[in-house]
Amino acid sequence: MEKAAVELLICPHCGGELRENGGSLICSRGHTMNIARQGYVSLLGRDSGTHTADSAEMVAARQRFLAAGHFQPLVDALAEAARGVEPEIEGAVVDLGCGTGQYLAAVLDRLPSRIGIGVDNSKFAARRTARSHQRASAIVADIWDEIPVRDDAAALMLNVFSPRNGEEMDRILAPGGRLVVVTPQPGHLAELIERFGMISVDPDKEERLERSLGPLAEGMESRELRWRMELEPDSVRDLVEMGPSAGRMDKDDMDQQIQGLGSETAVTAAVTVTTTSSEETA
Repeated sequence: MEKAAVELLICPHCGGELRENGGSLICSRGHTMNIARQGYVSLLGRDSGTHTADSAEMVAARQRFLAAGHFQPLVDALAEAARGVEPEIEGAVVDLGCGTGQYLAAVLDRLPSRIGIGVDNSKFAARRTARSHQRASAIVADIWDEIPVRDDAAALMLNVFSPRNGEEMDRILAPGGRLVVVTPQPGHLAELIERFGMISVDPDKEERLERSLGPLAEGMESRELRWRMELEPDSVRDLVEMGPSAGRMDKDDMDQQIQGLGSETAVTAAVTVTTTSSEETA
């Protein structure tokens, strides 16, 4: 792992500093976490949970879908938002709920002086993120628990279609640091929702976003981003199977619905990109 990234991590058991030693991370109290051969490290705490973690199949579907460029407008929007990070603010790019690491990698390309830390509760996602960029490191951790990242460690924080632990986000974001949150709008993937029994977007999602961010909600600015995708049947399958609706439909029913599609299906992508900054200290 990147030495600079290790210096921004803390022990999930005691909160102590970590250092790398012989393929493991260790703290002064002797807690030891092995670095997997794929380059990530699990920093799950005693009370952490992974029951909601994405499976290998979900992560593979997301990798294929994103690699095909269907979400490129969102990738571009995140990379552009990275320009708002003040150069004098110290810290890494921390992606909470990093998935495959594609968004983190795109932002790191725009910020050549920064390192990245991807956080996800899926080891399959962490494996992908650890290989997504030469300056990216990845950890397995539970976002709802105490996140094993130091106070004020993030100059930029990403949160794309992921849970939000406002208290921990506020702790990790450096004074003057920038937060970028992406949430789906009610019309997101509307053409597929009923056909594939997908989870619909809560119409009160924006209000819940503000509540979840706590103090970080002050001064937040949002903009809507919409684009049209023309998806071949295999891409439709990947889109359904990469998200929270994966597994809701029986495989035979899924196959039947996919076979009933034309050569291309028009699908609307509609998201809200929200940015805000942590208050600077005097």
